[in-house]
Amino acid sequence: MVDHLANTEINSQRIAAVENCFGASGQPLAVPGRVLLGEGILTKECRKKPKPRIFFLFNDILVYGSIVINKRKYNSQHIIPLEDVTLETLPDTLQMKNRWMIKTSKKSFVVSAASLTERKEWISHLEECIRHLLTKTGRQPSTEHAAPWIPDKATDICMRCTQTKFSTLTRRHHCRKCGFVVCADCSRQRFLMPRLSPKPLRVCNLCYRQLLAEKKKEAEADCRQPEPICSAIPGYEPSSGDDSDKSDDDKADQWPADTEFYTSEVSWSSFHS
Repeated sequence: MVDHLANTEINSQRIAAVENCFGASGQPLAVPGRVLLGEGILTKECRKKPKPRIFFLFNDILVYGSIVINKRKYNSQHIIPLEDVTLETLPDTLQMKNRWMIKTSKKSFVVSAASLTERKEWISHLEECIRHLLTKTGRQPSTEHAAPWIPDKATDICMRCTQTKFSTLTRRHHCRKCGFVVCADCSRQRFLMPRLSPKPLRVCNLCYRQLLAEKKKEAEADCRQPEPICSAIPGYEPSSGDDSDKSDDDKADQWPADTEFYTSEVSWSSFHS
């Protein structure tokens, strides 16, 4: 499919249409050899509540963003290199069906499709692209993944001390290492995790102690052997905006609130051939 669509006018038009929908807020997507393989609406489990997001699958990257006007305007563009992606199928919950997790070294999150068939299609196409890229580059599948954030509504108390109750005045915080919902007293520490951010990030007290212990072991190991040279995946920024607490998950959507995403008669995704 990639060879068939590469360098064709229809592929160039499809990519240009995606760029136009994101406008000036998005990054350029047209590069030699890049093919847009499919697109669709998936429900992303965000910090506050599940929200619809538009996803575009290319042969080397996965792009997603917030829906302002469907098929016309999107914002909060995020770009994920497929070489860094690992997938994990998840069981259904009462609120979310046809779920799976997209895991990367910088950010991991859960999405759900409108039907079981669409989930199978998404996972199949993603795994095929990832397998092709890893074979082409000789890289091994990624083994380090960022922890997905536990949604705010999953708990009314701190998941570490189990004593503090959250309220309007007592804020929830997230540990960037384990993803747990914690109180301020249990997450006063900051720790530098370069693969997630160039700045020190909030972590819970337990993870802080574990990270310090790991850092001490690494320092001792560095004294005994030369430091290895690590190569990062080049060419892409994680997103066109700040992917922090005040990211696209907290912005107001103009998508109709009564839209049903689990109606089996409606297909929200399409893959090109």
